[in-house]
Amino acid sequence: MGAEVWGPRWDSASGLAKRWMEACVAKQSLVVLAADRNTMDGLTSLLNEVSESVVALKTHVDLVVDWTAQAWAEFCEEAHSHGMLIFEDRKFADIGKISRDQMGGIYDIRSWSDLVTAHLISGPDIVAGLQASWADVGREGGVLLLAQMSSRGNLLNEDYTSTVVAAGKKNNGVFGFIGNGSQPEGLRKLRKQAGNKMIWTPGVNLTTGDGEMGQRYGSPYEAVLAGSDGIIVGSGIHRANNPAHAARAYADASWRGLLERN
Repeated sequence: MGAEVWGPRWDSASGLAKRWMEACVAKQSLVVLAADRNTMDGLTSLLNEVSESVVALKTHVDLVVDWTAQAWAEFCEEAHSHGMLIFEDRKFADIGKISRDQMGGIYDIRSWSDLVTAHLISGPDIVAGLQASWADVGREGGVLLLAQMSSRGNLLNEDYTSTVVAAGKKNNGVFGFIGNGSQPEGLRKLRKQAGNKMIWTPGVNLTTGDGEMGQRYGSPYEAVLAGSDGIIVGSGIHRANNPAHAARAYADASWRGLLERN
């Protein structure tokens, strides 16, 4: 079934990309849950509610007010046991050495994250630094470079996007790119530029339009049809009256988009 839904990329993929594709096929879902709850109990209960439909968790570890290393380790182990990748949305932006050091520190991101986000504004050495940090603890990880953003007024113009994609395509440490799920036309262009690299997209919601604080939302189905390989969904799931039901609805929309795209 994998080759049928992913096309030629299925046979050429390896490492984290292949793990992602296999996990998506297993759950018939492309859902990345933005787990924006700020307590360990809140995160754990959400994880258990939506585990059947979510393929990756997007975390902001520094937002958790009652964080402890032990509680977080148990949470990450639980997520991995449910077949989820863990994606720390840190948006690293410093030079390579500092980024490598930041992957350690109090949160020790390198020890539990499978993926992290980064800006390329400081140059390509940031990817080398992040990869070195995973190597320091004997783990494999991947970097998602921000090529587009879905927030109103962001400064990531088309020239910047093209530069980021051109550099990222050549780098084995780059898992893929963050695109803008609220603008299918721009996403289609990014899909053509990105080659075999993954594209994950925030800015999607089953209810489209403007959200809070300048966020804009497009259809998850349309985003996948345009080229997204993973839809990042937050409030549409974790604020729903029934998060499990909402997660399945997003999974179904994303899966339908992938089947029709290929």
